[in-house]
Amino acid sequence: MVQGQTNPYAFRWVVPAAIVLLTLGGVLTVDPISQSLDYHILADARSWLGVPNVLNVISNVAFLYVGVVGLNFCLGPDKPALHATWAGFFFGVVLVCFGSAYYHWRPDNAALVWDRLPMTVAFMALSVAVIAEHIGESLSRYLIVPAVTIGIATVLWWQHTDDLRLYIWVQATPLMLVPLLFVLYPARYSHRRYLLYALGLYLVAKIFELYDRELYRLTLDTVSGHTLKHLVAALSTYLIYRMLRRRSRLAGLP
Repeated sequence: MVQGQTNPYAFRWVVPAAIVLLTLGGVLTVDPISQSLDYHILADARSWLGVPNVLNVISNVAFLYVGVVGLNFCLGPDKPALHATWAGFFFGVVLVCFGSAYYHWRPDNAALVWDRLPMTVAFMALSVAVIAEHIGESLSRYLIVPAVTIGIATVLWWQHTDDLRLYIWVQATPLMLVPLLFVLYPARYSHRRYLLYALGLYLVAKIFELYDRELYRLTLDTVSGHTLKHLVAALSTYLIYRMLRRRSRLAGLP
């Protein structure tokens, strides 16, 4: 670089950092949010072969499949860039299967902790991977441990204080960061649009969760919104796996 010339990548981190801090400040300005006990009352409570809430329990197998396939790819011979961080994401997806199944076996706040802990691992690993790929891949080694630690801490904070604000922040921040990074920074890899598809599907999954009982009635008590949430959210993670499998590095960018 010529002396005195501004490095165009020197301040790439400023905007994502500002978003993280502004969203954190925003959630802390609202009153504490308690976990409603009605959250545990789900529409489909059918049992089968001794398994309670059977469809909500077994639908988590979809996360196990995607997580194992993703881990196998990230740790295999054709592993992608930032493979350790992406492996952390898929490891979180594997854990979601067991944590969510455990929660749905007997839904209450104590079991919900084990449902949410794996999700924060996946959310934070995904956030770090996307930020590092757009700003500088070396960031991943510095961010991944603090980010996952913060994610886990938000669940423990909720468990201790019954205040969901920080956990909501962990979920919401990646949904804002990813589209922003797409707008502000050029792609370094092909098939980046798969991330937007994945985020869109995750939003659909959250809508299905909100309309759990309505969808159960709409399907004539066949499948609930919460079960559909699991399947659509797993499909969202599968699109990230497909992105990693299909993409290639674009020329002309550092």
